[in-house]
Amino acid sequence: MRARRAEIEQAVLTRAFAVSDTNEPVDLGSLDPEYLQGLRTAISAAVDYGLAVIESGEQRAPSPPPVLLAQARLAARFNIGLDTVLRRYAAGYILLLDFLIEEAEPSGLRGAALKRLMRAQAALDRLLAAVSEEYAREERERASSSEQRRAERIERLLAGELLDTSGLAYEFECTHLGAIASGEGAEEALRDLASTFGCRLLTVRGGEGTVWAWFGSRQAHNMCDLHRYAQEAWPKGVKVAIGEQGEGLAGWRLSHRQARAALPIALRSSEPFVRYVDVALLAAVLQDDLLATSLRKAYLAPLENERDGGEVARETLRAYFAAESNVSSAAAALGVKRHTVTNRLRAIEERLGRSLSTCSPELEAALRLEQLESPA
Repeated sequence: MRARRAEIEQAVLTRAFAVSDTNEPVDLGSLDPEYLQGLRTAISAAVDYGLAVIESGEQRAPSPPPVLLAQARLAARFNIGLDTVLRRYAAGYILLLDFLIEEAEPSGLRGAALKRLMRAQAALDRLLAAVSEEYAREERERASSSEQRRAERIERLLAGELLDTSGLAYEFECTHLGAIASGEGAEEALRDLASTFGCRLLTVRGGEGTVWAWFGSRQAHNMCDLHRYAQEAWPKGVKVAIGEQGEGLAGWRLSHRQARAALPIALRSSEPFVRYVDVALLAAVLQDDLLATSLRKAYLAPLENERDGGEVARETLRAYFAAESNVSSAAAALGVKRHTVTNRLRAIEERLGRSLSTCSPELEAALRLEQLESPA
């Protein structure tokens, strides 16, 4: 089963996305990027937990992974029903048992030996109890917190409800810039930024230690000055994702959605400041499993057939795209001759079976996706 782990995880992921509050398959594009990323991480951890329980036995089963409890809290924050959360666990458990039986039969495991392996049910019960308790705790804390009530009001505005905004001490009929920051001192950094540029500021605590913010101004924000400030004065360790400028309540909502889409990239980036317009394509890829998988198979897998696993090819392509497709500049950056880069690019085109001029955006997106997902 360990050898089939990737297959198991993909099967559980597919089944989980088929379980929803409405009994209709989940539209991944409608899910919040933060919740979607958390769900994928939780499913991966749940598969490892299930395999560990089968290996160690029910009595010596490890404690539920903290990431599963964190995802239960996140589900409560995003109003995902507890029934849906538990049904996803149950569906994943059934799939795990199916794989277990498939592997047990060729191995000759029957009777008492197979029953012993299938006693993981008790560990699942404990896991479901822990998840339910964490979910309920999050709901209680949300209900009792005045800050949370304010956050819920903002979330209702984001959802399109027409509410009285006078109690939020923020002007909505102006130019907005949405931002989401993460890291120690994030809220203070956002306040300093608003003060520096003379903007009104609206903040609220988001999920997983993030701070949602909007900068309001009667005139357009100077994005160059903002980026320069982030590079020079932004606190180390604080990451921020920025949406695009928008007018009125509709622009306030859109800028926030853009910041949320850019957040997963900002959290993994070495840069302190990530703007949605610079990562829009990559953000879309991250939210679409079909697109991400297809890009990997079409543009990265063929390069791996090289003797070095495609390392030189990928390095050459990154330099080529960073140089805005200028071969001479790419060669200088790599420290090789121009014809060397030309030959490498020609070999890459042969591997891909297409000209770089016809697939550059997709190929660059695939390379950026790989870099983003790399542990380094």
